[in-house]
Amino acid sequence: MSEIIRIGMDSSKSIFQLHGVDQAERPVLCKKLRRGDVERFFASLPPTVVGMEACGAAHHWARVLRGLGHEVRLPPPQYVKPYVKRGKNDAADAEAICEAMSRPSMRFVAVRTAENQAELMLHGVRDLLIKQRTMLLNAVRGHAAEFGVVGAKGRWRMAELLERIAINAAVPPLAPAIFARLADQIDSLNAQLTELDRRLRAWHRGNERSRRLAGIPGIGPIIATALAMKVPDPSVFRSGRHFAAWLGLTPKDHSTAGRQRLGIITRAGDETLRRLLVSGAMALIKGAKPGCASPWLLALLARKPKKLAAVALANKTARIAWVILARGETYRRPVAA
Repeated sequence: MSEIIRIGMDSSKSIFQLHGVDQAERPVLCKKLRRGDVERFFASLPPTVVGMEACGAAHHWARVLRGLGHEVRLPPPQYVKPYVKRGKNDAADAEAICEAMSRPSMRFVAVRTAENQAELMLHGVRDLLIKQRTMLLNAVRGHAAEFGVVGAKGRWRMAELLERIAINAAVPPLAPAIFARLADQIDSLNAQLTELDRRLRAWHRGNERSRRLAGIPGIGPIIATALAMKVPDPSVFRSGRHFAAWLGLTPKDHSTAGRQRLGIITRAGDETLRRLLVSGAMALIKGAKPGCASPWLLALLARKPKKLAAVALANKTARIAWVILARGETYRRPVAA
């Protein structure tokens, strides 16, 4: 077999397809492996460049292959798709990954450490529990409405609604016991969320980057920890503008023939960070008053709707956060003219 200079690997839960090329870019490897054979096969190969799409379990396999001496690159799936010639199968995907890796302008996702992925679980599990709690709250209100008991929105009003259900004569005897089951589930989720918030605050206090980010208006401990965890290496972005574009806070570009045409906000990139930054921007906008908010924000609110202004403010906040992360600086409030 000729010397392999690059291997594209299409990974899945149990089947892994390999496509390797030599120095002349000729295919010299086309092999299908079971999950248990992957590590053994790469241990027998000389060190080479291996590429995988940045998807589920890709960071785990990247760490494993790096431990075997290989160089691992993780191109985003949307950047690999244009190189699939025709059809959709594992062999075509592995070939497309191998081809995409050869492009000088290709961008790659940084390989995360196991510790960093464990930290990200704090935010991932927190979001999951919040969604489950919202589902249960909506279920309680929906079932209560079937008996003519209408409750106000908000988790803080749930205790009042349950009390009204218990004393309402129109509610059959079987229903309160079922409502109590749902209430127990909500209480359990509240306790778990309280524990996760405590862990996030402790991590925030112990992380210098997160503490510096929390000094930016519109960024609290939750957003600061998410930024610090999800962006361990800000140098992969050339500027704050590229960072904001990665978050999906910039408009789509449809320019042609020298005419600039900007479309809607892309909403590409990390959904969690984008949602948190926009939420923080909305909190600032709610309290925006002359003398308390920046003249830039007040002028923007005077001519644009609040939600559009929130996206623009989130874009600005993201750029400031990138500067603080990339240069190791602290936030300095602008001096009034």
